[in-house]
Amino acid sequence: MNNWEILPLLLLPFVGTVLGSSAVLFVKESNATSVRNVLLGFASGVMVAASVWSLLIPAMEVSEPMGKWAWVPAVVGFIVGMGFMLLLDMVTPHLHLDSDEPEGVRSKLGRSAMLILAVTLHNIPEGMAVGVVAAGALTGEAGLTFAGALALAIGIAIQNIPEGAIISLPLRMSGNSRGRAFAFGAMSGVVEPIAAILTIVFIEHLLGIFPYMLAFAAGAMIYVVVEELIPESHGENHSNMPTIGFAVGFALMMVLDVALG
Repeated sequence: MNNWEILPLLLLPFVGTVLGSSAVLFVKESNATSVRNVLLGFASGVMVAASVWSLLIPAMEVSEPMGKWAWVPAVVGFIVGMGFMLLLDMVTPHLHLDSDEPEGVRSKLGRSAMLILAVTLHNIPEGMAVGVVAAGALTGEAGLTFAGALALAIGIAIQNIPEGAIISLPLRMSGNSRGRAFAFGAMSGVVEPIAAILTIVFIEHLLGIFPYMLAFAAGAMIYVVVEELIPESHGENHSNMPTIGFAVGFALMMVLDVALG
């Protein structure tokens, strides 16, 4: 298998974002908040399960020749991935859902643009995760296979369906037309295949850091879950529905990884 043959796999998460963004075309605004909260919980569950089964466990498995130090790449990569996302969070102007206080450096960007940037930040680690597992399948590292990469891409694509809705629905509620909200939501997913391709190119030149990159992607995704998705899923009114969504997402991704990986 060559890089071009794996390209459709890298595009799957973007397709999920486009499908999710289309929710704005038929979901009533009165139901948007409750639907969004459940979807945020679901997305969180998928990302946590993917981080463990598709990234951290393979990172430790490929490091087994290090003996009792096999944990080092996983821990270092994980912490650096968390730090990388923290840095992006601090320097990128963006706006969280249900918030009127922008984060990151000051800018003159409008609310819609900063909402899109917030979701784009979510999508970078997801694209990296698919890219690093696909690179492992291409090079044979960590025993990763095309089936495993496909399982992760499908899981992220499914998770991106709610994420696409998460960006398009608030854009609609803030006054944008349905068509404009859909377009912006879909565009937020373009960064994923780009991040995946750049990750593959990077790893092919530095195979020695492969386990670190697996853990790096896991740390980046967990940062997004803990910092943004879970808090936003509950909002001001505590509900069990986001928690149920998390459980369903986690179980689904775990099944996909074990069944297809």
